[in-house]
Amino acid sequence: MALFMDAHTIEGGVSASDVASAHQADLATQDAYGVNYVRYWVDEAAGKIFCLVEAPDAETASTVHREAHGLVADEIYSVAEGA
Repeated sequence: MALFMDAHTIEGGVSASDVASAHQADLATQDAYGVNYVRYWVDEAAGKIFCLVEAPDAETASTVHREAHGLVADEIYSVAEGA
């Protein structure tokens, strides 16, 4: 599977608890698509969310977000883990 980092921007900021709930929804949805949402980071004041995900492709990762909670990423990058 490929590794992706996605980026979301929520105007007006976002709460860590809302992001945690969205992540739990991803985890509940991901198995049907062969996806693994590994970890996420949030900057509450800036409204920035970053998600690290293993997926067959970027579109499949996006599909999980769309189905789980509707917060589709603004950008998705293919990344490789460094040493």
